Order: sequence, then C-alpha cells, then structure tokens
Amino acid sequence: MKKLLLCLVLSASAALAAEGYKVIQKIHIGGSGTFDRVALDDAARRLYIANDNRVVVVDIDSGKVAGEISGIDGVHGIAIAPDLGRGFVAGASANEVTTFDLKTLKPLGKASTGGEPGPVLFEPKTGRVFAFNLANEDGTATVIDAKTGEAAGKVTLGGKATAAVTDGSGKIWIALQITSEDWNVSSEVGIIDAEKLTLLSHSPIAPCDRPTAITLDAKNNRLFAVCTNSKMAVADESGKLLSTVVIGKSAGGVGIDPASGLVFTSDASDGTVTVVKDTGGAFDASEKVPTARNARVLAVDPKTHNVYLPAVEYPAGGGTTAVPDSFEVLVVGK
Repeated sequence: MKKLLLCLVLSASAALAAEGYKVIQKIHIGGSGTFDRVALDDAARRLYIANDNRVVVVDIDSGKVAGEISGIDGVHGIAIAPDLGRGFVAGASANEVTTFDLKTLKPLGKASTGGEPGPVLFEPKTGRVFAFNLANEDGTATVIDAKTGEAAGKVTLGGKATAAVTDGSGKIWIALQITSEDWNVSSEVGIIDAEKLTLLSHSPIAPCDRPTAITLDAKNNRLFAVCTNSKMAVADESGKLLSTVVIGKSAGGVGIDPASGLVFTSDASDGTVTVVKDTGGAFDASEKVPTARNARVLAVDPKTHNVYLPAVEYPAGGGTTAVPDSFEVLVVGK
C-alpha cells in the first residue's frame, strides 16, 4: 500500500514537473516611458509593442528593432491584418485608431472612437476592427472597416472590455468588467457577434476578479482569462466557468502555445511567468519562471514556442526608476 501511495505521489509530481523555461535572450530596444499591449505577426516575424506615444517594431528572428510608428498620442492596443497589409493602433489620449501600412510602417489614416480606446482586435471573417473603449462612462466598442479605415458602427457592452480574442468565425470573446462604481465590479466573459454587432451573452467568472487579458484554445474550446487577484479563470466557449488556477500577482497578459497546450501568464508584481498545464482535464501551475518586475504583457510565438515580454532593466539596489535607454524584450524559452 505504501509503495502504491508513493507511486501515485511520484506520478503527480512528474505531471507537475517544471517545463524547463527560462530567459534565453534579451533584445535591447531602448527608450523610456511605459509599456502597454503587444501584438505578434508570427508570419512576418514581427512583434509590435505599445510604448507611450510610439509603437516599437521588433524583428524577433534577428533580435533587432525593425522600426517604429511614432506620433500616436497614448498608444494602448495594436491589431494586425496581414492579408490586408494593414495594422491598427489605438491612441487613447486622442480617442482615435490610426491605420498604418505593415511594410512601410507609415500612417494611412485615422478613425474617431469612443473614450480611451484600449484593446484593438481584427476580426477576419467580417473584415472589421474592434476598438474597445475603456473610459468609465463609455461601455462600448467602436467598429472600423479594415479596408477603408473608417468607423462603421459600435457595440454596446455595458462595461469595460479589457481584452479580446477571436478564432476567425465571426465571434469575439472579451474579458469584461461591468461596473457602476470602482468597488462594485462584476467580472465576466462576454461573447460578441461581429456581424450583427451585438453582445450575445456575458457570464460571471468569479472568484477571478477584474480580468485583464484573455486567450483562446481553439482546438479544445477553452478560454483562459487572467485577473488581478492572482487567479486565472478557465471557461468553455460559451463563457461558462470550469475552474480557476492560482497564478502570480497583477497578471496583465496571457497566451497559449497551440502545439503544447501550455498557457503562459505574465505576473507583473511577482516578476514571473506562470506556466499552466492541462493534467488530465485539470489545470495546474507547473512552473514559475523569473522574468522582471512590471513585465506585465506577453506574446507567444507558435513557431519557436518562445514567449516575449517587454521589460525594464532597473538599476541595482532595488530602485523603481528605470535608467535611460533600459527597455528590452525578454525572450522566455527552453
């Protein structure tokens, strides 16, 4: 009996064994200010990083900066439409989305949005761009025709959509905070019909509180939303909560490697990446990878299986002020 119990313990330990991830490279990008969201064009091998009033473009294969898009006031979110050769950047301070050319990185035009656009998503089936407005009084998403770059409608959400993901079928899943006061928040997963421009449903994901990012496992019809209270919600494609996983503090990003099924969260306060693994239908944190303080967003490359996180190299001695030209991208891999 003791041998059997020992075998079971060893089997469980093996299932949750570390995956062997670590920081394998640092890509210097320089600059100052703060980072916001990222977008990965894995076909073109480019990573787009929101950094104050510019977007930094990094060639992830060469490990070098390939250019930047400047002059956008308060960059928040970025979306890529590779087949159209266009990208879209939310400028929260000016309440607009700038369309740019993916090859030249030159701006092509601007479209007005609601208050403080943050996450931006391109939905390929409808050819529409969705800019989710984060102003407290707004509660909408502005819809833009990706070909013309012009506003084409809006979706009423009744709250803040802090992140969005799509599988290209005409549905969009959002991490949704519905609130009338800062202390009265309903944390939910919402589903948008991208054709009809309606919110089809929204489902609670408590005890996951204040979701900040969301990703989709299209193969297994699973959604993963990370929240600021050290929890990740696992839901089915209808938004129904299935389970929660304990992750790091102040998670601001989540992504999945489709090949391995591993889910990665960027935990800003802890300075870690949590690796979450499916162990026979249950999801568990299998590894904590040290990264950097305030490395809060990430992108996962399906080709190399590496994880990319913008970060700041703080001075020795525990200071919290970045030294000039200290921005970089951490590459987490094996």
